[in-house]
Amino acid sequence: MGHTYLALKSIHIFGVILLMGNIIVTAWWKFMADKTKNPSVIGFAQRQVTLTDFVFTAPGALLAITAGDSMAYTFMSNTWDIQWLTWGRCLFIASGIIWITILIPTQIKQARMARNFENTKSIPEEYWKLSKRWNIFGAIAVLLPLINIYWMVFKPI
Repeated sequence: MGHTYLALKSIHIFGVILLMGNIIVTAWWKFMADKTKNPSVIGFAQRQVTLTDFVFTAPGALLAITAGDSMAYTFMSNTWDIQWLTWGRCLFIASGIIWITILIPTQIKQARMARNFENTKSIPEEYWKLSKRWNIFGAIAVLLPLINIYWMVFKPI
């Protein structure tokens, strides 16, 4: 194992930190910005939500997947037969599906709407509907990788 395993593990952990740190902090900032009901604050925050997903969340997920699978395939055999690893992968995939199919399209729509907030000084009802969807599915998409951390650390089965 040695240095290769430790390097991959370090990259994997760094990826998880980027991913989890960004999705939790981004959700907090968006939630707090929405609470202000201030079009300028919400507009700025909404643009940053989309930007930080491309700058931090996506690279973090890529590092976590690449290094995690590299460790699994290099140092284990029959990785899909290992229940804790399979559960972890499935939770990660489920979260990714929510991000790709619901959250990213929703926040892109919101970011486009937010461009007009400063001009119109108002926030359309559609934004709030999308925000509610983003909050519900975002909570699920954050909860799944948090459960995944349990599976990866404790390896219960």
